[in-house]
Amino acid sequence: MSQLNTTALSHTFLLHPRSATIITKIRKAFGRFYVQIGAVKVFPDFISFILLEFLSINIAIVYKYIYVFSTSRYLLEQDFPGMRIGPEPTTDSFIAVMYGETEGNVPGNALVVDPKKPFRKLGRFGNAFLNRFMCSQLPNEVLKSISIIDSPGILSGEKQRISRGYDFCQVLQWFAERVDRIILLFDAHKLDISDEFSEAIKSFRGQDDKIRVVLNKADQVDTQQLMRVYGALMWSLGKVIDTPEVLRVYIGSFWAHPLRNTDNRRLFEAEAQDLFKDIQSLPQKAAVRKLNDLIKRARLAKVHAYIISYLKKEMPSVFGKENKKKELINKLPEIYIQLQREYHISAGDFPEVKKMQEQLENCDFTKFHSLKPKLIETVDNMLANKIASLMNLIRQEESNMPTEMVHGGAFDGTMAGPFGHGYGEGAKEGADEEEWVVAKDKPAYDEIFYTLSPINGKISGISAKKEMVTSKLPNSVLGKIWKLADCDGDGMLDDEEFALAKHLIRIKLDGYELPGTLPSHLVPPSHRKPFQTAE
Repeated sequence: MSQLNTTALSHTFLLHPRSATIITKIRKAFGRFYVQIGAVKVFPDFISFILLEFLSINIAIVYKYIYVFSTSRYLLEQDFPGMRIGPEPTTDSFIAVMYGETEGNVPGNALVVDPKKPFRKLGRFGNAFLNRFMCSQLPNEVLKSISIIDSPGILSGEKQRISRGYDFCQVLQWFAERVDRIILLFDAHKLDISDEFSEAIKSFRGQDDKIRVVLNKADQVDTQQLMRVYGALMWSLGKVIDTPEVLRVYIGSFWAHPLRNTDNRRLFEAEAQDLFKDIQSLPQKAAVRKLNDLIKRARLAKVHAYIISYLKKEMPSVFGKENKKKELINKLPEIYIQLQREYHISAGDFPEVKKMQEQLENCDFTKFHSLKPKLIETVDNMLANKIASLMNLIRQEESNMPTEMVHGGAFDGTMAGPFGHGYGEGAKEGADEEEWVVAKDKPAYDEIFYTLSPINGKISGISAKKEMVTSKLPNSVLGKIWKLADCDGDGMLDDEEFALAKHLIRIKLDGYELPGTLPSHLVPPSHRKPFQTAE
């Protein structure tokens, strides 16, 4: 049986006081609706993730999550209590790795009764799960912004799923409903989507906007093999993830080992930077995501109210209740269509039919509440008017908030310093050198320059254009290069300006972006004083 990657979940904390103000206003906007709506009181199992859980969290620490099939130690760059590493399926428990002043472990049964932790609802999965669930605390800089949960390894075969003793996919779904990101990680050299992994991915339905995919250890294969592996991965995911959009796949080597194949090193570094930026953006955008999440839940709860009130209305008052209940459950797809037409609701707002039918089997329809039009009207007004003011507030508050980044661990290696992403590359090349970086190639550029028949040491725009278009770059790009290279703005190029233009063309042809304004280290020596004065 082939092992798939361990699972990790993490959540970001809103530590800035302005975020607490925003969340308080969101709570007030949604509180009355969730307290009053009958669907919540009668049907708690299906809408188990609503505001009641959100309200129970301390406002100073609003828990958000990232769900990651990844290696926790790579992100932390530090061992944590309970960690095991090996080629075999070493992780046999869900381990919540969270920040703490001292290192230590908290067992699952104690963890789910801790009001300061967001795991209380996990108690419903029973001792079989709680005995395989623990919290590992340690003082790590990364964990001040995100927390990570390692999951048991996912293997091929039916026996692995049955022998767990708890519903693994239901646990994953519980986490997925509360996360900001779902990052699925596959190893390039042992690509395999087992039966259990397929079921796990299917449990993420409805959370498509959160999903990211990582093709890890891509340095284990060469470029030709990597292309084939990437195609096979996309084909396999297309069969499991029911969405017409193409998922974002990050290709790289996310472990602290030397690259075995360096042909695609630049690609791996760019992809890693994109992934880290995606994770680092989560703390700053937490209020917007919380608002978006609650709007989604409000729409779902409203649809439940319509469904339940319809079932309540169709039930007989005295005889034949059980037969009518079975009939209504079987006719649920037709009821959906009828409600869509009657209330002009999108089909995407309705819960999955099969799951809804399973939930309804255990419900007493006579205890359902009748529809309260005034409450629905209040909710519609809130969604139409209140949300706009909250969005304006969030924009104002976020503009005043400092940019919150994830620091420490692997994230520090992607920022400043000579090993930061893009350092000394492209337009940044030569930034820390005393000599003009273009000078080393200037003799070759001078040979071309003097074949263009310069007059008084300069060539005209027409002459420069004839040479520049040989690069086959589009005119829009060449126009920007001309603007950057013509330092004195006289519409002509001297030998240094021409060399600069050729240097910028090479930068673009190498796949780097052009700077918006000319960096000081690229300014030709003879133009530096007047250029800087103009600046």
